[in-house]
Amino acid sequence: MTNQKLGRPSKETNALVRGQVSDLLWFGKIETTAAKARSVRAKAEKMITLAINSYEDTVKVVKEIKDENGVKVKTEVVNDGPKKLQARRQIMAYLYDRQEQRKPKESKDAFKARTEGINHPLLEKIFNVYAPKYAKRAKELGQGGGYTRTIKLGKRRGDAAEMAIVELI
Repeated sequence: MTNQKLGRPSKETNALVRGQVSDLLWFGKIETTAAKARSVRAKAEKMITLAINSYEDTVKVVKEIKDENGVKVKTEVVNDGPKKLQARRQIMAYLYDRQEQRKPKESKDAFKARTEGINHPLLEKIFNVYAPKYAKRAKELGQGGGYTRTIKLGKRRGDAAEMAIVELI
């Protein structure tokens, strides 16, 4: 259903769906029209499946890094493997990047400490939270897919458009 025009030119449709899929994966739940919900749901399922199939692909690499005294020290670093790197790049190319927000009453120092070293928080959330959770569920149930749910809300006041909530299960 991702090829629906939704009453817009294709560029606008693609941008709208990309934005809503990004919001769905960031917030876990969005409210939209039923037609948009079908397109968003299909694309979100594909993004999550891509992450699930590759999130365990890591490679340990030994690198030489200079410490404060200028002495070379060998450290072991965990990098993405080729499969995970390709999936990460595909997801980055499609989704809009969402940035972490400061929580209410959170100091600047605490915010910097919490977000230090995270360049793409949405990608980290997909690979570190959603992929392990849904992979575990797929092993338990013996099936893949079904990561989202659509709940119809009825007609919107004003234009009588059918409304729906799309949420991650």
